[in-house]
Amino acid sequence: MAHLRSARRRALALPVGLALTVSLGFLPGGSATAATAGGPSPVTADGPKLSYVVNTYGGRATATSVRKAIDRAGGTVVTSYDQIGVIVATSQNPDFAKTVREVRGVGSAGATRNAPLPAQSTTDIGTPRELTAEEVAEVARATKSAAGNGRADAADAPDPLEPLQWDLPAIKADQAHKKTLGSPRVTVAVIDTGVDDTHPDLAPNFDRAASVNCVTGKPDTTDGAWRPGTGESPHGTHVAGEIAAAKNGVGVTGVAPGVKVAGIKASTPAGYFYAEAVVCSFVWAAEHGVDVTNNSYYTDPWYFNCTTDPDQKALVDAVTRATSYAERRGTVNVAAAGNENYDLAADSLTDPSSPNDGTPTTRVVDPSECLDIPTQLPGVVTVSSTGAKGIKSSFSNYGPGVVDVAAPGGDSTRYQPPAPPATSGLILGPLPGGTWGYMAGTSMASPHAAGVAALLKSTHPHASPAVIKALLKRQATEVACPETYDIDGDGVVDAVCSGDKRANSFYGAGLVDALAAVSK
Repeated sequence: MAHLRSARRRALALPVGLALTVSLGFLPGGSATAATAGGPSPVTADGPKLSYVVNTYGGRATATSVRKAIDRAGGTVVTSYDQIGVIVATSQNPDFAKTVREVRGVGSAGATRNAPLPAQSTTDIGTPRELTAEEVAEVARATKSAAGNGRADAADAPDPLEPLQWDLPAIKADQAHKKTLGSPRVTVAVIDTGVDDTHPDLAPNFDRAASVNCVTGKPDTTDGAWRPGTGESPHGTHVAGEIAAAKNGVGVTGVAPGVKVAGIKASTPAGYFYAEAVVCSFVWAAEHGVDVTNNSYYTDPWYFNCTTDPDQKALVDAVTRATSYAERRGTVNVAAAGNENYDLAADSLTDPSSPNDGTPTTRVVDPSECLDIPTQLPGVVTVSSTGAKGIKSSFSNYGPGVVDVAAPGGDSTRYQPPAPPATSGLILGPLPGGTWGYMAGTSMASPHAAGVAALLKSTHPHASPAVIKALLKRQATEVACPETYDIDGDGVVDAVCSGDKRANSFYGAGLVDALAAVSK
C-alpha cells in the first residue's frame, strides 16, 4: 500500500447551526447596529457569524444575568449548560468575546471557530480501504471450513472476518471472549462523526436512548440524527465497531461485543469538532448513563489550545468543565493521543496547521500550556497506537507522563506486517452501508482501550471511573522501550523512548489487556 501520511487529522466542518441570525433588527447578511435614543452605545453586527463559549461562575443566578449581557452584546444564546456554567452563543459582533469577558460572573469567553472552510480532524490516517465482496467471501469460506474441520467449536466459532483482526489477539480479546463478551448494562458512547446503527455488526448492540446529535451545541434527539449523512466520514461507524461489533456470525468482532454502543455525533458535515459540540457531547453522556466515552478527535480549530490566548483558554475551560462533569457522574473518558509523531512532553512543538478553519500559521507552542483537547485534559485516558508487531505506530504521538496506555491502532503493512491469516497492518472494522474496511491511526487505538474499559466496568459494575482507570493501567502488559526506534529502516532515529518497562513515553503503563479485565 502507499506510504501512510503521518498526519493527525480527525474528520469534520462548520455547523448548520451557524445559519442562525442575531435578533437585532437588521437584514441577514447586512450590517447593523442596535441602539435607541439615549440608550447604550451601538453594538456592531457586521462581522461573520461565529459561535462562542462563555464560561461563568457563581451558579444559575449568575448565568441568568450573563445571558442578558450576551443579548446586550449582540449575541444569541443557543443553549446554556448551567450544571457546568457554560453558555453557547452566536454573534456577528466582532467585539463580542472581548465585551462579554468584562461582564461580572464571566470567567472566560471565546470564539470556537474562524472561517467556514473544510477541515479534517479525526485521528485516522488516510482514507478507508473497503473490503471487496470477493475478499469478504473468501475469508468467510476459510472461517467456515476451519469450524467444520473441528478447529473451532461451532458455538465459539469466530465471526467470518475475525481471522483478519490481528488486533484482537494482540490484547488477548479473543481469549477474553471465551469468558465473557461484556455486559449489556454497560454503554460506550462514540463521540465522533456519527454511527450507522443499521449496520448488521452494530444494530444488535446499539443504544438509541443514549444517542444524539450535538453538532450545533444543543442536543438533537430526532430519530437517526446520530447517523453520518451521505458522503460524510465513516470514522465513527468504524470506531463503534472496534468497540462493540456483535459476535453474531456477521463480519467482525468488537473488543467488547456484549456491551452497548451509542452514537453521539459531534462533527459537522465538512469535518469540524467544535467546542460547543464537544461540550454538549460530554454533558449528554454524563446525564444518559454512559459508562465510557471514546474520543478519537481533537477539538477544532486549534490543534493546541494555548491558555495564554483568551479565545483558546475559553475552549480549554469549557471542555475541561464538560469532561470533569462526565467523570463526576461516573463516565470514563478515553481519547486518542494523535498522529503527528509528536513528543507531547517536549519543551516546545511546532504547530503548522492551526487554525484549520482559517489561514493556518506556523507557531511554536509549549505543550504544557498549549493543550490538545480533550486528550491532554486532567482525568482523560490518553492512548498511543501500536502496530501488528507491537511497536509504536510510525505516526503515533507519545510523551512521558502524557500517554497512559497503548493499544492497537495499526501501521503501514510495510513497517509492521501481521502474522497470517491477517494480510493488512491496518485495523478492520465496519463502514456505513453494511460494508467493512481498513483504517489506521490513534483513532483506532483509543476504541480498543475504551473496549477494555467497558470489559472492566462489566467485571466491576460498581467501580468508579478512578478505579476503572487504575485497573486499566495496572493490568496493562508492560512494554519496554525499543533500543532504537527506526520504524522505516532508513538509519535515522524516528523518535526517542524514555522511561522503563513499567512506565515510558511510548506505551505508558503498557498495552491494554482484555483478558485481565475479565479475569481479575
